[in-house]
Amino acid sequence: MSATPREIPAPDLAQLDRATLEVMATAAEEIDECTRVLGKAGLNPVGEVLKGQGKFVKMSHYPKGDVFDRDTQSQYYYHAHRGGEHGHFHCFLRAPGMPAGVAPVADPVSRDWPSGDKALAHLIAVSMDRYGKPIRLFTTNRWVTGETWYPAADVIRMLPHFVIDHAHPSWPTNRWLTALLRLFRPQIAALILARDDVLAAHRPETPGANPYADRALETLSETAIDVARQQAAVRKLLRAA
Repeated sequence: MSATPREIPAPDLAQLDRATLEVMATAAEEIDECTRVLGKAGLNPVGEVLKGQGKFVKMSHYPKGDVFDRDTQSQYYYHAHRGGEHGHFHCFLRAPGMPAGVAPVADPVSRDWPSGDKALAHLIAVSMDRYGKPIRLFTTNRWVTGETWYPAADVIRMLPHFVIDHAHPSWPTNRWLTALLRLFRPQIAALILARDDVLAAHRPETPGANPYADRALETLSETAIDVARQQAAVRKLLRAA
C-alpha cells in the first residue's frame, strides 16, 4: 500500500515580491490567451497532445516520443494511471539545460541513475480533469520517473528554465504548460521542498533501505490548484502594490 502523500497548504502570495508577482501575472495572461485560442476551436491542452495518437492507453506516453525542446532541454509527456483525474503531465529538465552549480544528491544508491548529459530532473506533475483543466500538482519518487535525484533547492532553481518553445504537438499547449509552471511556481517550490522532507522522514523508519526505490513511496506531495483563483489573487496583489 502506498503511503499518503503530504498535502501542502496554499502559499501566502502576499509574501511574494513584486518581481515574482509580475512574472506570475505575465504567465496568467499567457494562459488566458492560450485557453482562448484553443477554446475558439473547441480544443483543450489534453486533446492537443492526444490528437492523432490512436486509442488512449493507460501508462502510454502521449504524444509518442514525448515533447522535447532541444534548445532549452525541457521535456514533457502526458499519461494516465491515477484515480480522480483524466491523466497528468510529467515535466522534466535535462542536464544541458540546467543552471550552473546544480548536482545530484550525494548518495551511494545514485550510481545507476542517468548521469552526465543524460541526467534529468522531474520538476512537477500536473493532474488534468476530463475537460482538459488542471486540478492538482504533485511530486513523485525517483523510481516513478527514472530520473536523477537533485536536492530540492536545485530543482527549484531549475523551474524558470522549463520552456517548450516550438509547435509540436501544439503551439498553444506548449505555451500554456510553460506558463502554468510559472503561475504556480510558489506551490511547485513548496511541493518540491515537501517531497524531500517526506523522504528524509522515511529514512529513520526504514534504516538501510533505498527510499528512492520504495514502492510504498510513489506520490510524495500534492496540492489542489485553481487557475482562475490564482490569476485573480496575483492581479489583486499587483493592483494594491
